[in-house]
Amino acid sequence: MPDSKRFFHPETIRRITRLELRARHIVEGFLSGLHRSPYFGQSIEFLQHREYAPGDDLRHVDWKVWARQDRMYVKQYEEDTNLRCHLLVDVSASMQYGNGPLNKYDYECTLATSLAYLLLRHQDAVGCLAFDEQVRSQAPARSKRTHLETVVRSLSVAEPRDKTRLDRVLKNAAEMLPRRGMIVLISDFLVDLQTVFQGLRMLKHRGHEVLIFHVLDDDELDFPFSGPTRFEGLETVDHLNCNPRALRDGYLEALQQFLTELRRHCAQQNFDYSLVRTRQPLDVSLVSYLSSRMGTRRIRH
Repeated sequence: MPDSKRFFHPETIRRITRLELRARHIVEGFLSGLHRSPYFGQSIEFLQHREYAPGDDLRHVDWKVWARQDRMYVKQYEEDTNLRCHLLVDVSASMQYGNGPLNKYDYECTLATSLAYLLLRHQDAVGCLAFDEQVRSQAPARSKRTHLETVVRSLSVAEPRDKTRLDRVLKNAAEMLPRRGMIVLISDFLVDLQTVFQGLRMLKHRGHEVLIFHVLDDDELDFPFSGPTRFEGLETVDHLNCNPRALRDGYLEALQQFLTELRRHCAQQNFDYSLVRTRQPLDVSLVSYLSSRMGTRRIRH
């Protein structure tokens, strides 16, 4: 495996226990790799100055203003002020499943924290909602870099436990987030899709851009089981004793129908959709986010 892939691989990430450190490890390496990519060197219009704050990149300080006024100001550009993003993170019981280095909950929290770190690094405002049947914890949208700690706390206090009610949560989110922005929804979507579509339409009606990360474990996508197996529900008390080989073809067919229906709806509503495996290097997911954001800017401009 190339060094770049090993750097972002879930097995490497698992060894870094703190979410803040994971995010820094992933994003700094990701941005370093993008340094010569088409995402850099964009033509960006200068918008205004703002007073320097500790932690700001010194490369953005306007030294001519400092020479005249003996005060430090940072140049702020059009792209630095347009985005207000809320991360909606599924912490229902089904997110506990995982048979690799990271289970679904660990993977999505690492992804959400990395996105928050990336947003804050670019002086965007980011908020976070952790949910199952209802909103379990919330961090308001802020743009200070120290706000990452608040986002991490909102994820850490909401370990998976209850069922998912995406329709209720998305309706609440649409009411709680009146200002237009970007909504990043991270979930395994193991619910009735029709209720999900209702909630997503409400977000679109409010003018939000929607980016979806559909996080599934490799076992859920490939169904590699063989021999007598007991399957137990994480959000129900149901269980099934069976020979999984007899179920594999039917399961995979139903899964593909489910994924096709979700993808089709997202395409019809112009939502960006990414299917994410828990063994997939996290830089792939960050590229999906960055591609979506650049596309949004092209539409706005």
